[in-house]
Parts: sequence; C-alpha cells; structure tokens
Amino acid sequence: MRQEDVIVLGAGIVGVSAALHLQARGRSVCLIDRGEPGQGTSFGNAGLIERSSVIPYSFPRGFGKLLRYGLNRRTDVRYDPLYVPHIARWLVQYWRQSSPEGLKIATEAMLPLIEASVNEHDALVAQAGCEKLVRNQGWLEVFRNQAALERAIERLPQLQRFNLSYEVLEAKAVRQKEVTLGKVAGGIHWLDPKTIVNPGGLVQAYAELFRRNGGSFVHGDAATLAQNNGRWQVMTDEGIVPARDVVVALGPQSGLVFQKLGYDFPLAIKRGHHLHFEMKDGARLGHTVLDEEAGYVLAPMVQGVRLSTGIEFAAPDAPPNRIQLARAEKIARRLIPQLGAPVEKSPWLGLRPCLPDMRPIIGPAPRHKGLWFDFGHAHHGLTLGPASGRLLAEMMTGEKPFTNPAPYAAERFLKA
Repeated sequence: MRQEDVIVLGAGIVGVSAALHLQARGRSVCLIDRGEPGQGTSFGNAGLIERSSVIPYSFPRGFGKLLRYGLNRRTDVRYDPLYVPHIARWLVQYWRQSSPEGLKIATEAMLPLIEASVNEHDALVAQAGCEKLVRNQGWLEVFRNQAALERAIERLPQLQRFNLSYEVLEAKAVRQKEVTLGKVAGGIHWLDPKTIVNPGGLVQAYAELFRRNGGSFVHGDAATLAQNNGRWQVMTDEGIVPARDVVVALGPQSGLVFQKLGYDFPLAIKRGHHLHFEMKDGARLGHTVLDEEAGYVLAPMVQGVRLSTGIEFAAPDAPPNRIQLARAEKIARRLIPQLGAPVEKSPWLGLRPCLPDMRPIIGPAPRHKGLWFDFGHAHHGLTLGPASGRLLAEMMTGEKPFTNPAPYAAERFLKA
C-alpha cells in the first residue's frame, strides 16, 4: 500500500496543475483518473489561454436577447426543451448572479486568476519543454456586420482598466493578417492571449513533467473515496491509495464526490462540441478566429481546423449531436471559403462545469478535514488551471496565497 501526502482526483488541466504545484512544494502526490491525462473536457476546448476574457460569461438579461435565445435558433446557445425543467432552478440562480452588480463582483473575483494565467502557463511550458504546442500571436475577433463591429469598438473603453493589448482592424487589415478570411467588416486582434495547437497534448506534457519529477499516476475510481482512521483513501488498479489530503479536481464529474459527502453545490453542465476540418488547396488558417456574431471559434490544431461551438443546455449523458455544429459550419464556410471536408465522422462532446456565480470553488471543504476542492472553472479550465493550482497549493502548504482566496470559498454555497 503506497503512502502519499496528497491524492489529486482528476487528470485534466486543473488536476494536473494542482498536482504539479503541490509537488513543487515538496508534497508527494498521487494523481488518479479513470482515463488518461487530458482526455476529458481538457481535450476539446478552443485552445485559448484567454488573458483577454476579463468579463465572465453571464446570462442575458435584456428582454430582446432573452426572446432571441428563447426561439432556440441561434448558433451560440442551444437548449433541449425537455432538459430545461431539470436545470431551471440553476438557470434562475445564474440569471440573478448576472445582474450588473453580480457581474461586477464576479469580474473582480476572477481577475487575479485571469491576470496570472499566461505567466503560470509559461512556467509550466518551459519546465515541460512543450513550447512547440504554444503560439504567441493572440487571436482574432472578426465581425461580418459593420454595426456589430461598431458596438464592439464602443465597448473597448470599458476594458482600459484591465491593461489589455489589442488592435482594432479595418476589413483590409484583418484579411492581411488572416488571408483565408472572406468578406468581413473588420475585427479586433487580441494580443495578450496565447493559443494551444493541441490542448490535450499540453495536459499530457504537463502530466509527463509530473511523472518525471517523481509523481505517480494511476487509474482509479474517484467514487470510492472514503475516510479511514483519519486518512483518505481511493481504490485504484494498483490497490488502495491512502493520503492525508485529497483534492477533488474532477471538473463536471466533481459531484460524484461532493454529493456523496453531503455537499449540495449548484454545479451545472454546459455542453460543447467540436469537429475538425481540412483546408482546401493547401490553404492554412494562421490565427484562431472568433466569429463574435455567431458564437463559434475556428482554431488551427494539429488535427485540422477545429470548429468549436458555444453553449448547449442538454442532458450531460445525451449523445453528441451536429445541431449547433451544422449551424456554425454553414456560416463558417462563408467566413472562410477554403474550409474543407470534416476530418472525423462524429463530433466530439465536452462538458463544462459551471457554477451560477461564474467563479470556481477553490479551497478547503467546510466539514471535512483534509478535503480540498478545485472545480467549476466553466469555459476557462485551460486558461485557469495552473493559476488555480498554484492558489490551492499555497493554501494547502501554508504559504501566503498570491491572491485572496475568499471569493472562491465553498462556504458561499452553504445554507445558513
């Protein structure tokens, strides 16, 4: 029976990052997952280390927006009408938290993690030696409609306090930067973020760094977590692994553990799909491109051009579908005429773990000594994994946290 200081449950970007930061602080760590590192939600994102997304994704509150989304014909958000009753309570919470005051609180809470995201990734990339997976050229937000472009430009002064670097580009300048684009009104080139050409591969590189530094990774079932004589233990393929502390970093599956232990956190799932495409006639997509009006992303990946959808509210265990992808693909082929045939026969489906106040839970469990949480990163798991891992490791080892951890405390969801 191996003895460890810490068990980390979940080998996505969040769990692997937490394991690395704990290891760097002298803790022996066992990383446990049913699958291989980076093959869950971390595999299928748009590959952005998104320093420029300083405003969280909020629930629309204007009547006009709600009506448009209610028609269920948009590309950025889709819902299964039969699933809505199951998530209605959470949607109401999300709507309430998305008030101007609630959004302001969430923005200020998330800012330290967002600001630390690029530097924390840079440090791990250098240690892992996986620089070839990272591109330092930002991403393009493009607009097909002049009015939409003008509205986006009008909002830019509100972002000045966040010290973001960007360029506003006219149509000709956008097409000079990205020659594959068809007709556009203009765009914004966000310069601070970095892009990843293989997000799953990045997590695998981080996990290999963890192994090289003496960490152990084993396959096991997080649902078997239990306490025994003051220690935590998990059943794995290599037997029982005990440890003094355990970190729940299971993303959308975190409820397997916290519900069993009596916590009723409002963790919901936003589904997302992707599909890879070839490019015709030797063309090459040079930048990650966000079609702001339609709410999808096209990103150059090692597998091809990845088309990633927006949000789908549907049962997490429902099969993948092409509904949003088909809508987005139709628009994307006009935006990039040289987009070719799909690489895969079936789309990939990922599950984004979301809390209604738009911030994760990072820190100790209120009622269980040695139990720690690190989940609920919504759309920004890849971006925030290393920063939240650092914060958690600092708390667990008694260091002074680089930012105030109070906004991420689990207690905020406990009933008085």
